[in-house]
Amino acid sequence: MSQKTISVGIIGATGYAGQQLVWLLHQHPNVVINFVASHSHSAKQFSEVYRNYESFFDKRLINLEQVEERLPSIDLLFLALPHGLSEPLAKKAVDANVKVIDLGADFRFDDEEVFEQWYKTKHEDPTINQQAVYGMPELYRESIKTAKIVACPGCYPTSAILGVAPLLKTGLVKPSIIVDAKSGVSGAGRSEKIELLFAELNENFKAYGLFSHRHTPEIAQEMSKLLHQDVDVTFTPHLLPINRGILSTIYLDITERMTEAEIYQQYIAMYKDEPFVRVVNELPQISHVKNSNLCEVGIRVDEVRQKVIVVSAIDNLIKGASGQAVQCMNLMFGIQEETGIHQLSMYI
Repeated sequence: MSQKTISVGIIGATGYAGQQLVWLLHQHPNVVINFVASHSHSAKQFSEVYRNYESFFDKRLINLEQVEERLPSIDLLFLALPHGLSEPLAKKAVDANVKVIDLGADFRFDDEEVFEQWYKTKHEDPTINQQAVYGMPELYRESIKTAKIVACPGCYPTSAILGVAPLLKTGLVKPSIIVDAKSGVSGAGRSEKIELLFAELNENFKAYGLFSHRHTPEIAQEMSKLLHQDVDVTFTPHLLPINRGILSTIYLDITERMTEAEIYQQYIAMYKDEPFVRVVNELPQISHVKNSNLCEVGIRVDEVRQKVIVVSAIDNLIKGASGQAVQCMNLMFGIQEETGIHQLSMYI
């Protein structure tokens, strides 16, 4: 294994995805965390915000002005921020010859107008967006290796895209796909909202963001690339009363008769060498992937009606965010891809 040491900074370290990133990087054998930054908790020790880190990681959180001073001392900047905030920071980092991995949405779209339409935010410097590579290693591994900016996919898109990529690549799928997905509450972030209170979530289950969820165009963009034509995606997200995890149930129509065994062979062929995609015969469950960087995929086929249902499960904070970011980092710096993220899931 490479002994290369990477000096990193993390902005937005106190959100759920940010703290998960700290957790992974703190244990990564090739990483030194140079600084952690937070607008809302600046000057506090990280372990004051998350007490489980006490005596393990007590680094003091800095503000954005201090980040600029520290950029020359790092190799890589992680951004775990709400949309619209990453672009100016990414530009400063790239100008300082620092690589960037953005866990937010600012650089995920090929078409800047689509981003502006769905996120109501304009790219002030489109050249930065044009440099970004979509950070899904299973599809863009070689481009990620040489990228200056990597845009980590959203959590729902990760589950949905990995779930159907092998089938779309056959070209034998109708371009109308339904993605019915359920997420744990950590996917909504750490902000204080009435709908996220325990009494609102406990013993409850609800759909939200119908025809308006911002992950819809991201899913459609990547599925369209795989099928080589525009894909019409109907995406329905739901909120589960659990902390973490995503289960996506995806409905597709195939244009030629294929058996379930034949479709499984397509999946095995594409993912056989992928360390973090597990194709299974039994249907995936969140408990099988929780606290891991795994995406688990299972398939069922109605051979008479030519319909396919794909079930895909991930941990939204790891494979759907911070773990995938570390996977991309390993590729960018020539480290074995599984380093620091090759842990078994915790069933309970």
